[in-house]
Amino acid sequence: MPWSHHSHSGQFCGHATDTLESVIQHAISKRMTTFCLTEHIARSDLDLYPEEAATGQNQASLARLYDDFYHKARRLQKAYVGQIDLFVGFEGEWIRGGSEGIVKELLQKYEVDLFVGSVHHVHTFPIDFDTALYHQAREVAGGSDETVFEDYFDAQFAMLQALRPPVVGHFDLIRLKSDDADRSFRAWPKVWEKIVRNLEFIAEYGGVLELNSSSLRKGMRECYPQVEICETFRAMGGRFTLSDDSHGITQVGLNYEKVMQCVERAGITELWHLTPANLESPATLPPDPRFPRVRWIAVRVTELKQHAFWKKSDR
Repeated sequence: MPWSHHSHSGQFCGHATDTLESVIQHAISKRMTTFCLTEHIARSDLDLYPEEAATGQNQASLARLYDDFYHKARRLQKAYVGQIDLFVGFEGEWIRGGSEGIVKELLQKYEVDLFVGSVHHVHTFPIDFDTALYHQAREVAGGSDETVFEDYFDAQFAMLQALRPPVVGHFDLIRLKSDDADRSFRAWPKVWEKIVRNLEFIAEYGGVLELNSSSLRKGMRECYPQVEICETFRAMGGRFTLSDDSHGITQVGLNYEKVMQCVERAGITELWHLTPANLESPATLPPDPRFPRVRWIAVRVTELKQHAFWKKSDR
């Protein structure tokens, strides 16, 4: 303990830093016990980020990059057995027609341990890259934060229905570049209705909602998702896990103490993490046949807070 179920490295992600192995070593130095390696998947040539286009990358080269990552990650998983539980997967994309196919092809090609279901685009515009692109998505959606929020949660619902991701990534990422990133979603009844719909679906199929600390390093007061969303999901019997969404060693486990403050305010009493499938525990979820190597196991928050990680001064 604790853990992260969402991470990136500069070796396989153009907007991250540091090698994959150095990220793993840093997680070990911080006494983390579970760490998931979830690099981005390939996107179509229509959806390249500026740094990718500038270096001549395309869908085929990104697919090769993920293949290199997968095999490197599996080697490191074996190399660090006994020091940390590493799990290998990817962060999915939901952008346009064809996104579902790319994810499902990956699931057929690779025996991954998990994947993170994320939405970074609305109307094909990346909504977390910069404010200008967020504004373009907002204009297409009708010109207001409220309308683009509605479209974001509709896109997320389509992703959830099609893929049923075991981990749902940064649930309310849409607020990052909005006019007021800390605004209550309840201010907009239609938006809140879509949020509740999505949470109910996640709870129904057994997905795990990540408490993602990356919002805190970007200046927001609460983790993804906001406490009001966490309270609602908890009341549905929903399950939560920890993720740092790190993009280099300086972000591994960063701001977890603030995430724990959100956990306590939301009344969350247990958190879940991946574990090897052969570990027996009464507090495990039923296995997902797509991921035979792993199980989910619960830990009480009171127990988690006793771990040596929280005594380190360099969190």
